[in-house]
Amino acid sequence: MAIATPSVTDVCRAAKTASRKLAALPTAQKDAALLAIADALEARADEIIEANARDLEAGRESGLSDALLDRLLLDPGRIGAIAQQVRDIAALPDPVGEVIDGFRLPNGLDVAKTRTPLGVVAVVYEARPNVTIDAAALCLKSGNAIVLRGSSSATHSNAILASIAADNAPVEGAVGLVAGGGREELKELATQDDLVDLIIPRGGEGLKKALTEVATVPMIFAASGNCHVYVDADADLTMARDIIINAKTQRPGVCNAAETLLVHEDVAAQFLPSALEALRDAGVELRGDDAVRALDQAVLPATDEDWDTEFLSLTLAVKVVADVDEAIDHVNAHGSGHSEAIVTSSYASARSFELAVDAACVYVNASTRFTDGGEFGFGAEIGNSTQKLHARGPIGLRELCSFKYVVRGDGHVRS
Repeated sequence: MAIATPSVTDVCRAAKTASRKLAALPTAQKDAALLAIADALEARADEIIEANARDLEAGRESGLSDALLDRLLLDPGRIGAIAQQVRDIAALPDPVGEVIDGFRLPNGLDVAKTRTPLGVVAVVYEARPNVTIDAAALCLKSGNAIVLRGSSSATHSNAILASIAADNAPVEGAVGLVAGGGREELKELATQDDLVDLIIPRGGEGLKKALTEVATVPMIFAASGNCHVYVDADADLTMARDIIINAKTQRPGVCNAAETLLVHEDVAAQFLPSALEALRDAGVELRGDDAVRALDQAVLPATDEDWDTEFLSLTLAVKVVADVDEAIDHVNAHGSGHSEAIVTSSYASARSFELAVDAACVYVNASTRFTDGGEFGFGAEIGNSTQKLHARGPIGLRELCSFKYVVRGDGHVRS
């Protein structure tokens, strides 16, 4: 007899039950579970790679882009890195119970504002099987149960990774996987108001739109990254060239890669010819405005759509601007609120950019590629929030917590 696949509601209900137990677990028990997950990942690496190979083969047959295939790939090095991230998370301080603020009222009541788990977190993600473990580890450490819903392109990879996390979780039902079912299943998950406390979509604008149309559960978007690098008039041009090459080419298929290069008109003639040549040598297709093409006729003409596009590939839009204010206006008009960078030696320009650019992460003289939970010391991340409420930037342990006020008295009654 075939074993019935649990419904979305069944998975969410089990997670809700588990979340109440997880919230009260001691740190040592959660950490032991994470270390067991890390060990199991390495012990079962061959199984994981075999499952991943099936997904990669199906992806190639269905015409997935090289960037998406790169996101999908799991090899021994990546599995080892995922396991190490789990160990890094285990080594971090437990956020649960952390006192954010505390004070004593005139009447003698002691008030403490303390971090507490959100409860049940659902993560919906595309073509990134590593998110299965990153999200599960962060949720378990922060005392949350998790419901995972990956994409069909990573079905086999997600299944084995989720089973490893679930088998080693400290509470039964703490890690659940919802697989298959398409948009109807997605809608069912997004409307589990009484069982799911938060949904985090990690993917492109299509996923964001699909959930926005149906969700009744609160959401934090970890969506697209249309990121910019602006080279100011006072920039160190060698530094600027190195930063844009890194931001564009180090891993072009990720959300913190640069998609547009903006250059101050005073240094365009000096900077762009060599920078564009270096980018072209790295395999980048260049699309520029008239001022850029006047300096390099091999650059393709940029369209209005290009300024709003997250290419996720070796394609870069390039524009010459009059000053830092025009750069800021362009970023705020076309950026997605993810990561933006300025290269400058001018404190005034840097400060203007920092204050006026509307983004979760703003960089001065550094690549946008550092927007990452691991790079920020969070162990890992579920995604990078481009919203402003509750959590912004890399979503780590503290971002997976709410807070409660704990008030202690000695027989106090209100008159």
